Amino acid sequence: MPRGGRQPPDLNRGTARGAAGMGAPSLPAAWQLYLKDHRISTFKNWPFLEGCACTPERMAAAGFIHCPTENEPDLAQCFFCFKELEGWEPDDDPIEEHKKHSSGCAFLSVKKEFEELTLGEFLKLDKERAKNKIAKEASSKQKEFEETAKKVRYAIEQLAATE
Repeated sequence: MPRGGRQPPDLNRGTARGAAGMGAPSLPAAWQLYLKDHRISTFKNWPFLEGCACTPERMAAAGFIHCPTENEPDLAQCFFCFKELEGWEPDDDPIEEHKKHSSGCAFLSVKKEFEELTLGEFLKLDKERAKNKIAKEASSKQKEFEETAKKVRYAIEQLAATE
């Protein structure tokens, strides 16, 4: 039992690994990503399998999910800090690449399996993940706004030039 007598969050509850068929509520989709097996399941058509350093298992252990695009078939994103990496080589170490490109990711400092976290530890960690998600979304919206503003400015300048 964890220190303080608190029970860890049951991250398996309502999943195939948990209380299936017992009417248990499903784990929220965002929390399913905390389960390594769920992250592994995202690596469909991953180009690096046996004999490579960046296998689906090692990618998932480093916090990555596979989110390929037509132009980036090896695109992987950390479910926690939302850092996206592509251009993987067979000998790339997922943990080292994650540290190199996103050294501040709190997922990298977690020393326990998620099933072993106390509820307080889990909620504190998930709060950090939520902050990361909001920051990424805000950055994306800001870029979108700046691109739109640039187009509008150009259109205004074109109108002014025709007068």
